[in-house]
Formats: sequence, C-alpha cells, structure tokens
Amino acid sequence: MRRIRDSKFRLWFFCIILITVSSVALIKIPPVYAYGRIVVLYAAASPILKELGVGNRVVGITRTDKTFDDAVKVGSHLEPNLELINALAPDLIVAGSVRAFPRLMAERVKADVFYYDPRSLEDILVKITDLGRLLGKEQEAAGLVKRLREKLSSVTAPSKRPTVIYEISSKSLRVAGGRSIITSIIEAAGGVNAVKVQKKHVLLSPEKVLELNPDFYIYQVGPMNRNPEPPLKRPFFRSLHSKVVEVPELKFARPGINAFEAVIDLNKIFRGEDNE
Repeated sequence: MRRIRDSKFRLWFFCIILITVSSVALIKIPPVYAYGRIVVLYAAASPILKELGVGNRVVGITRTDKTFDDAVKVGSHLEPNLELINALAPDLIVAGSVRAFPRLMAERVKADVFYYDPRSLEDILVKITDLGRLLGKEQEAAGLVKRLREKLSSVTAPSKRPTVIYEISSKSLRVAGGRSIITSIIEAAGGVNAVKVQKKHVLLSPEKVLELNPDFYIYQVGPMNRNPEPPLKRPFFRSLHSKVVEVPELKFARPGINAFEAVIDLNKIFRGEDNE
C-alpha cells in the first residue's frame, strides 16, 4: 500500500514539475509569430523596425515613409485609409500618439495597436526595447540600444551650457517647449532650452525671443516649416544677437534613431566644430 502511495506521490510530483516547466516555457515564447503583418502609421518607428530585422513583416506605411519600398501606402498618419489597412489584414499597427490614432479609430481595425510616442531620448530606448520584446527581437533591440547609448557617451560637454530656442514654425512663431523631443536632444548635446513651458510646442512672440536672448536660435526646415525666411532677415529679429543655425526637421524633430545623430551634430555646433 505504501509503494502505491509513493508511486502516486511521485506521479503527482512529476506532473507538477511538468506543468511548471511547460508554463515557464510558454512564458518565454515571444509573441513574434502572432505579428507577421505590420502596418506602420508613424514614420519615425520604421527605421527601428528595419534595424530589428522585421522589415519583411511590414505590409503598410504612410505616404511620406521612405523606409520600405515594397509596403503599401495607406494614407497619412493623421488620416489613414482604414479600409485599405483592413484589406492588408495586419495583426499589428504601430501608431503615433493616441491623439493621432484615437481609440475609436483603433477599434475599427482588426489588429493590436502599439503606440510609439516618445518624448525623450530615454523614451525612445524604452520603446525600442518594448518593440524588441513584442516582436521576438530582444537581442537585436538590446544591440541597437547599446549602440545608441554609445553615441550619447561620445558627446563632449561644451565649456559653457548654451541656451537655445528652437523654431518649429515661423508662421505664428511656434517653438519647442519642455515636453518636446527637441528639449531632450538639446540637453543631451550639452545645452539648455530657454523655453520652460511644459508643452510640446509653444507660441512665442518675437519680443519674448529677444528678451530671452538665447545663445543659439535654431530653426528647422521641413514639412512643418517650409521655406522659412532666414531669421536675421525678418524685420522683428534684426536686433537678435544669437547665433542662428538651420537644421533639417526630419533629423531633429522626428523622435527616432535620427535623434541620436542630431545630438552629435548639435554638440559639434555648441562646441564650434560645425561647418556652418
């Protein structure tokens, strides 16, 4: 009788071990196989997916995204074609902010939604890690994060932390506020955003710019600031004593891998090593 009990105990114990091991194994299996068809609605995330090695899974992108040649254009990030997206049968959508792709819109597509909306360089690294885990590319994500951190560690601090105003748009004069990725780039490059308002974009009067008197006045050129008049040629900036620098919007204002290169470029500008 005791042998039978011992046998039952051993069988019961073996079953527990088997179930435990199976559960752990299931936990370790990434959900990569569930996400074989991806639509990217925020172009800043596309280079990350390319670096992670999942470009062959991307079936749809926005019309301004140049990363994947074979993917179908599905409209803009603010006005995506939901019928076309559903026709592509994606199982994952990488969107920007909830404001750009609201929940009600997300409910109209038959796919999971990953929101990519980093506000700082550290947020970008966190999102890269999250995407790596989600797509079963943890090792690739860790390698990318390491390389990007190494870029930041190569920055040499300027002798003095310069103050900066970064122009988003010359029309109605919008500048980068404290919640913009631009602030994170400026700080990582060794500078300080002179605009302390905790918003992404801030309306600022020319008089306030002159009052703040930043060391650098940086203005971007791109979709949000097309063909702006050079600041020093604007009547209200004739008395501006800041060093004026033009930068490409897609490199500086898009919160992706490019932002780390922007840090390097801006750091050189702060230290007077640029060719401006």
